[in-house]
Amino acid sequence: MPRMTLHPLAARRCWHAAVNPLHATVYFSPEIAEEFAALGIADPVAVNLAHRSAAMGAVGAGAVTATFYNYRHDLVARHLPAVWNTVTPGQALAARLRAADAALTRLLGADTVKSPEVAEAADLAMRATEGCTRHARTLYAAHADLPVPEEPHLRLWHATTLLREHRGDGHLAALLLAGLDPVEALVSHTATGKGMTPKWLKGMRGWTQDDLDAAAGRLRERGVLDAAGELTEDGAALREQLESDTDRLDAAPYEHLGADGLARLTELGGALVVKAVTAGAFPRDLMGRA
Repeated sequence: MPRMTLHPLAARRCWHAAVNPLHATVYFSPEIAEEFAALGIADPVAVNLAHRSAAMGAVGAGAVTATFYNYRHDLVARHLPAVWNTVTPGQALAARLRAADAALTRLLGADTVKSPEVAEAADLAMRATEGCTRHARTLYAAHADLPVPEEPHLRLWHATTLLREHRGDGHLAALLLAGLDPVEALVSHTATGKGMTPKWLKGMRGWTQDDLDAAAGRLRERGVLDAAGELTEDGAALREQLESDTDRLDAAPYEHLGADGLARLTELGGALVVKAVTAGAFPRDLMGRA
């Protein structure tokens, strides 16, 4: 792992406050549903699987279950590889970029997406991606092969996609090291109050209530959750260690950007996220314990 010279939480704050939310705006936008409906795909799970995996090509369920980690395999297999009979990966990627363009313009405003601040944020985020590495990072590496858009707001979205997948790929290694299987990872994250609610875990990840209850039982036996489903002291420590390990695995792009650039990206990106959230970028019931 690279030696960390930045404040231990600086990159994590940037990722959570700016990078990941900017990338994720497209996931819940009406624009992504409209673009894929025009291509003949209406099921929201199929849309999600297609646009997230398209950079890897016309892959099947096994590859996607492995790289996404926390989706139930039979849900993935219900849609892949069948979705590629309706849309090609290239068409899916083009539809996602069009959706990102329309969604960001709607959420941020036409003047904002053309502003100097968005262009500066895009430059900073792209500079950070220069520090990313491909080895053992499947989703990052696949997206790193895609062309960089010219428009500043789409360059920013592309850069946040790269940074998001780079951290995500490292996070999977940390989950394996922590001994958390896909459902345990989700249930323990939900218990922090910062993960997806059970409604979304069942609807978009494919897990049943029995799956969630069984995972909670395993976590109680391990001392991660208490009888009420709250994190124990050991459980909170496990989740913090998981984030710290992910921080170290994801240090390189932010070390490359440097402290001043990181602070500026956090400031600029965070302001854009606040504007997007205020405009309704995410469902109100997406995050939380219930």
